[in-house]
Amino acid sequence: MKKNTFYLFIGCIALALLAIFWYSIEVHLPIIIIIAFIIGIILIYLVRRKVTDFIEDERSAKITQMAGMRTFQIFWIVFCAFSIGAVMEILHIPAFPRSFPPERPPEIIPPRLMGYIQLGLLCLMIFLYVGFRIYYARKYGEWETDEE
Repeated sequence: MKKNTFYLFIGCIALALLAIFWYSIEVHLPIIIIIAFIIGIILIYLVRRKVTDFIEDERSAKITQMAGMRTFQIFWIVFCAFSIGAVMEILHIPAFPRSFPPERPPEIIPPRLMGYIQLGLLCLMIFLYVGFRIYYARKYGEWETDEE
């Protein structure tokens, strides 16, 4: 198995854990997500042992550095924009005088959904990293051979 396939596998496990997390909240059984998380970590450990191309040289280090930096640069903007909106929603203070029943503008994102979206954004970070790794591997020629 190749490195990038392994990273995609981790992203798929993260998405599956997100769905299991949602289900465990819906049925009010936290043990489901706890067991699923432990199984996910064990799966990642077992699959990582099958990865064949973990070779570290200057080019591989440069690709990893560039992919990590670009992922961070894009992800912090997306995550910060979402977090600002979430904080604005949570800190909503009703205008005075208060009316009964209290009138509140419709919620753009329900507070319960905010946690799910944040977990989804963490999954997005994994996929961003894989995408940038593939891009920089092609740009710097990680998959080319220098032998004749």
